[in-house]
Amino acid sequence: METATVIKFDKKKLNKKKLLDLYRAILKPRMIEDKMLVLLRQGRISKWFSGIGQEAVSVGVTEALEPDEFIFTLHRNLGVFTSRNVPFERLFSQWQGKMHGYTKGRDRSFHFGVPEYGIVGMISHLGPQLALADGVGLANILGGEKKIAVAFSGEGGTSEGDFHEALNTAAVWNLPVIFVVENNGYGLSTPSRDQFACEHLVDKAIGYGMKGLRIDGNNILEVYETVSNLAKEMRKNPHPVLLVCDTFRMRGHEEASGTKYVPKELMEFWATKDPLENYQRYLLEDGVLTEKMIEEIRAEFKAEIEHGIGVSESQPPIEADTQRELDDVYAPFTQEVVEPSADGKKSERRLVDAISDGLRQAMQRHPKLVLMGQDIAEYGGVFKITDGFVSEFGNGRVRNTPLCESAIVGVGIGLGIKGYKAMMEMQFADFVTCGFNQIVNNAAKMHWRWGQSVDLVVRMPTGAGTGAGPFHSQSNEAWFFHTPGLKVIYPSNPYDAKGLLLASFEDPNPIIYFEHKALYRSIEAEIPDEYYTVEIGKARTVREGKAASIITYGMGVHWAEATVKEMGLDIEIIDLRTLLPLDYDAINATVKKTNRVLLLQEDTLLGGVAAELSAYISENLFEDLDAPVIRIASLDTPIPFTTALEKNFLASARLKEGLEKLLGY
Repeated sequence: METATVIKFDKKKLNKKKLLDLYRAILKPRMIEDKMLVLLRQGRISKWFSGIGQEAVSVGVTEALEPDEFIFTLHRNLGVFTSRNVPFERLFSQWQGKMHGYTKGRDRSFHFGVPEYGIVGMISHLGPQLALADGVGLANILGGEKKIAVAFSGEGGTSEGDFHEALNTAAVWNLPVIFVVENNGYGLSTPSRDQFACEHLVDKAIGYGMKGLRIDGNNILEVYETVSNLAKEMRKNPHPVLLVCDTFRMRGHEEASGTKYVPKELMEFWATKDPLENYQRYLLEDGVLTEKMIEEIRAEFKAEIEHGIGVSESQPPIEADTQRELDDVYAPFTQEVVEPSADGKKSERRLVDAISDGLRQAMQRHPKLVLMGQDIAEYGGVFKITDGFVSEFGNGRVRNTPLCESAIVGVGIGLGIKGYKAMMEMQFADFVTCGFNQIVNNAAKMHWRWGQSVDLVVRMPTGAGTGAGPFHSQSNEAWFFHTPGLKVIYPSNPYDAKGLLLASFEDPNPIIYFEHKALYRSIEAEIPDEYYTVEIGKARTVREGKAASIITYGMGVHWAEATVKEMGLDIEIIDLRTLLPLDYDAINATVKKTNRVLLLQEDTLLGGVAAELSAYISENLFEDLDAPVIRIASLDTPIPFTTALEKNFLASARLKEGLEKLLGY
């Protein structure tokens, strides 16, 4: 039957009920949006990112999936939430910043997840959600689940490195993920011609070795049928797909942006391709829908919308509660320290061996722990820490990764959403910059934002002393020490290295675990062969003393011991072991005991851990001091390569002088 629609629909074998279900599903977000625009003008919500004109993508994709298959959304995917029947009153409370929303007023619009509905939202940095979908896809494979995941991107977001890394990783690992690009022609006001040079976005699929499809994103039946068929195929034979949906956004990036940058004729053309109006006209002409049915459905949705608004607006505004804000930074966890048995077997272990032992025992204890990193599988890692792990645990759980640090951190976060634990090895701590956004803006904030724990350990071989130069020797712990939501661990000896690592895998929070490369094979100790843990957040007294205290960590512990011994001083040495959270009780106790403090770090001076400790001691323990706090750190320069320059750079070159100054005050 010929229709008057601009869009050519083909219902194929879809029955009347399904056709009507799709109509209801595309109408509901449009009606909510129309209401939100009114409320925005009235000042009853603060901001709105409109998806009017491109609802068929969100709705068609979601309706084609099984209810428990995860979807990773963006600004304009309201249709995902409504199709999954997320309660509207909670959505509206989210938009109003009420406690009844999903982020307790801490984040806006669709920046949240509701795992019980199989949805995880975005952060403002476009692209990180794509790798999280990879993590869910990997979990589906490892768990033998015949499920897929879907991640949305705008065409502007395809310029991001996260887009490349996520698609590349999915292709290499054959992950069952559909990457849906809502190609609406503009990244805010920047047209596609200024975003990429390829003629069609779908051509990017060729470079990744994956299947690519380009469809009419305003045709809800085409979107639904395409995704339904892809999902059936991918559940049987896991592989990724790039699906480009051509569509158009009829309003601004957000309402304040407007659309003046869009040519009038382009707006008029896409207005004729309105996905709701065309589908409604098609159903009317096909006899599936009547005007009376439209009135009844609209009345039903209007009542639901008004009820939800009423429920939300009847709730009081959020009142700030400082303790609640602090308590939600970390997922709740009370560590129960596992002490080694008194008569248990012990063996001499270097630091590198202790870490390897800890990883192996963690893998044995946690069957859902997955290890990822460059060269960590058959090669065993550049430091051979995972040598032999593939034969014991298999390639599924011990995975070589592409050079995609951001994607692999994202995969780790996604694994956690599915109940897995993940470890990612940064080949060198210096390379963490390539995964920085995922760590500090996604992993660190996720529990505080919407209550999702991130069960991820990022191992970081760090430090100088090996003549490796400015890109393999940095001490960058201060970057993460400054980030709420992370825990930062830095052991100095084999016993603590194993015990703290095993404790890290018990803790459901994201942990940055530093390992000093120069200590890997230069120190050894007799440690328990069995499983044991060390308390996270608890410092260790390395050496008792009365004349002064050195508070340090990592390689600084060994510098301090050697210098104090050489100088014959009665100095107390405190090894922090955990930098975040700090052991303030230990700091208070040693300062009150000796009344003189030297803070030692390998990191450069400005803005380091020692600066924070100095401020804390000065503010809280000033009356206990008999001398100014002394900080000893490395030079505020990049790390040089040659031995003479590196020795001059390191804090150890100035430690003796600092102690003499402290004791002579």
